[in-house]
Amino acid sequence: MPWPVLLIGSLVCAGAALAPDLDHKAATISRSFGPLSRWLCEIVDKLSYAVYKATRKPGDPRRSGGHRTLTHTWLWAVLIGAGFAVAAMAGGRWAVLAILFVHMVLAIEGLLWRAARPSSDVLVWLLAATSAWILADILDQPGSGADWLFTAPGQEYLWLGLPVLLGALVHDLGDALTISGCPILWPIPVGRKRWYPVGPPKAMRFRAGSWVELKVLMPVFMLLGGVGCAAALNFV
Repeated sequence: MPWPVLLIGSLVCAGAALAPDLDHKAATISRSFGPLSRWLCEIVDKLSYAVYKATRKPGDPRRSGGHRTLTHTWLWAVLIGAGFAVAAMAGGRWAVLAILFVHMVLAIEGLLWRAARPSSDVLVWLLAATSAWILADILDQPGSGADWLFTAPGQEYLWLGLPVLLGALVHDLGDALTISGCPILWPIPVGRKRWYPVGPPKAMRFRAGSWVELKVLMPVFMLLGGVGCAAALNFV
């Protein structure tokens, strides 16, 4: 894996890991792009709630909103990953720049949220746009990975859908570790439920944002991520 692919894929994955919360008006993604993202979150919330009501089985509880439903499923992850892959392949450089910009904004908000929130949204957007332009230029250079994995003519940047898919699944698996679980398997029914909250035994779950997540899981996953990066670059 060329290092630009690893770097860009990691950043896109980090940004995409915030995207499933498009169904939550108070989530980080809802304020990342100003009124546009708030409006989009309202639409996705209503759409998710409508899908939940239309497909719920007798064992599924009644609910008043769409958070942790449609956008927190494997099917959504596959569709959104495929959509970005096709857009990157068919849209050329400007589509790639748009994809990188959107996910760079989310990555900055997600990875540097303590620093990003007090600052102006415009500064975050400028940093994301500059980074996207530089990274796209690097990726365009011969051997840098524009055609990584998919090497047939016309399939450049098709791989960009993979970190988007992975980011969504990582978000879902993270939510599955929390008290509420996550309906990753929808629309596959489990017993009397179609929106079965997948997760480990309740004794192993925790609240989102708790000390377990911040002081235990975050360092462990950072260490594993570093080892994984070294392996991808053939250093170990």
